[in-house]
Amino acid sequence: MQLFYEVGPVLLFFLAFKWYGIYVATTVGIVTTFAQVLLTRLFAKKWDRKQIITLIVFLFFGGMTLYFHDPIFVKWKPTIVFWVFALIIIGSHLFSAKPMMQRLMEHMVQEKEAVPLSVWKKLNVMWGGFFLTLGGVNLYIAYHLSNDAWVNFKFYGITSALFVFSIVQAVYLMKYLPEGKR
Repeated sequence: MQLFYEVGPVLLFFLAFKWYGIYVATTVGIVTTFAQVLLTRLFAKKWDRKQIITLIVFLFFGGMTLYFHDPIFVKWKPTIVFWVFALIIIGSHLFSAKPMMQRLMEHMVQEKEAVPLSVWKKLNVMWGGFFLTLGGVNLYIAYHLSNDAWVNFKFYGITSALFVFSIVQAVYLMKYLPEGKR
């Protein structure tokens, strides 16, 4: 259910684009992202920083797309979000005792001390590089391929890349867990 909740706005953007075009899809994306932020606040009683960053960027770049009637602005949105995430992740690596990926994921590991700090730092660098790369690939596709190709990449490509990278990360972390906990 959590996966659908996270992918929901992207799916609705994708469907709106296929049926009605980029401008309706942009409006749908903004509205569903706003709804996602509000639902998280209402039901989880917290503000999800990742969702808020995504909403702010979507409001700005989606708003520019609608105002100027130019889809390039909304195409920049994933890149800006990914690069902000990369800066936060890399910044935590450089300026914090605990890398961001450790903060986000150590609650999923039963025995927190089983994963050395050096492994968390490697994961941190890997995720930072992953987000930088994904943002760059998004820009390349945005400028060199059609709107349809970009929307397909946004839905299929980015979602798949995040899923595969998460699995690779889980496999990488598993070797540091005690034998009985795998």
